[in-house]
Amino acid sequence: MEKIAMLGGGSWATALTKILSENGARVDWWLRSKDDVQHLLRTGHNPRYLSAVLFDRNLVYPTSDLNDAVAEADWLVLAVPAAFVQPVLDKLGRDALRHKIGVVSAIKGMIPGKNILVTDYVQERFRLPASRLGVIAGPCHAEEVALEKQSYLTIGSPDVSGLGLAFCTLLRNRYVSAHPAADLDGIEYCAVMKNIIALTGGIAHGLGYGDNFLAVLVSNAVQEIRRFLQAISPQPRDLSASAYLGDLLVTAYSQFSRNRTFGSMVGRGYSVKSAQLEMNMVAEGYYAVKSIHELNRKLKVNMPITTAAYNILYERIAPAVELEILKEKLR
Repeated sequence: MEKIAMLGGGSWATALTKILSENGARVDWWLRSKDDVQHLLRTGHNPRYLSAVLFDRNLVYPTSDLNDAVAEADWLVLAVPAAFVQPVLDKLGRDALRHKIGVVSAIKGMIPGKNILVTDYVQERFRLPASRLGVIAGPCHAEEVALEKQSYLTIGSPDVSGLGLAFCTLLRNRYVSAHPAADLDGIEYCAVMKNIIALTGGIAHGLGYGDNFLAVLVSNAVQEIRRFLQAISPQPRDLSASAYLGDLLVTAYSQFSRNRTFGSMVGRGYSVKSAQLEMNMVAEGYYAVKSIHELNRKLKVNMPITTAAYNILYERIAPAVELEILKEKLR
């Protein structure tokens, strides 16, 4: 039996715990809230997210003790918001992950302040080789996993035939298809940037722009992502693959997209703080905008969509004014 430490109590952590445990893996599930742990132990349900999912308590072991969750694990899966992953991981000793088969990030964001990928931070802090790292990507909303709708995942890892394939095997079932890919950095950066695009599309929606504009925005976004990836991690890659374009499309268009929802609220006049409070969920795109914008100060890539989102969220330029400027830059 594979033993997996799952860090995070949100909807994606809940969905992944469902997939992995139903495939027969033992999941030691770390949640920050002791009340949520007690509720899970008592009822088998996560009280906050995907609460209809019932977990097998012979396979799922909730805990609020981080070291206890990680101690015996073969795999570590990171599913906490990117803004909080560093303080969580910093509670672990630098040798805590030495014996793990692999560390897989399910986080579609970057480390704020450091402006580095989550896998880069893990590699740096725990002195792990890149072959021990992976990232989960693809068009796969947690809500649809809970409903057991057909979904597709990609595991990006330099070790495609080892770690990548092994973790895909843990995920595959009748409604989840999983495939490995070698482009760890490109997949992870794209997962960060698609949240920025979805957030900007949400702002446009909140302002009353329609489907025609969103289609042009997404088309231009593919070009923006290509330019950025070529500057920061140059290598041949097919951005039409589901790990890139598929993830972008579902995040930009889906009713389940928290980044689109967050952006729509901002477009309708909510302040950032009020939108965050009302959602009660983390929109990774808010933090990603700042990280990518700051990285691009050195790269100087033409990124009008990211710049527009940054100006609205951090420079407090009125969304209607910034979108008027952006729409003249799109083709």
